[in-house]
Amino acid sequence: MSVSPVTIVGATGDLGFGLALRLAAAQVPVTIGSRDAGRAQEAAERVAAAVPGAHARGLANAEAAAAADLVVLSVPFASQAATLRSIRAALQPGTVLLDVTVPLATAVGGRPTRTLGVPQGSAAQQAAELVPDGVSVVAGLHTVAAGHLADLGHAFDEDALLCGDDDAAKQRVAELIARIPGLRPVDAGRLELARIVEQLTALTIAINVRHKVTAGIRIAGLPAA
Repeated sequence: MSVSPVTIVGATGDLGFGLALRLAAAQVPVTIGSRDAGRAQEAAERVAAAVPGAHARGLANAEAAAAADLVVLSVPFASQAATLRSIRAALQPGTVLLDVTVPLATAVGGRPTRTLGVPQGSAAQQAAELVPDGVSVVAGLHTVAAGHLADLGHAFDEDALLCGDDDAAKQRVAELIARIPGLRPVDAGRLELARIVEQLTALTIAINVRHKVTAGIRIAGLPAA
């Protein structure tokens, strides 16, 4: 059975590139988007070199966003709004946007253990205001370490919390994430709860610094899948 392709806008960055590697390893066709098409193609070639048989290509952001109906936005908070405006016309009704943006205070020179206030409530809710009508935003992957994604030898045993108002869109994202062994998608509720989930990034960074680990999140008490 064929697997629907996925576009990752911002996959030249650490988390986006790690996700591209993991999805390619799961036989998901991946299009990498960047402001510079040359950098995107270079990243795609790195994916192909790391994952034999990978289906990966690189395109400029707008062209990449138009190439799939599931688009991952993996850019720093300082670039989120501008990036969404630049690809808005390429996002068609029915597209699912998985937003992994975190409003860390590093965007304004602050500490990575702090987050910024976002007028809409969260980075994901800001994204929902910026995309065209008919595009469903799901927030997720905020507590999954980029380094663990990029290390194909790392065995995951953690959860990826998902927030969104469109249950079908969340289910589609959940099915995609479940293709990564050991990474369990968990429906964490409506998009308004992304304000809490995004702050877990700052919390896990603080834990990592204090304990010199790379921590993830695991929710106890859920029934087995």
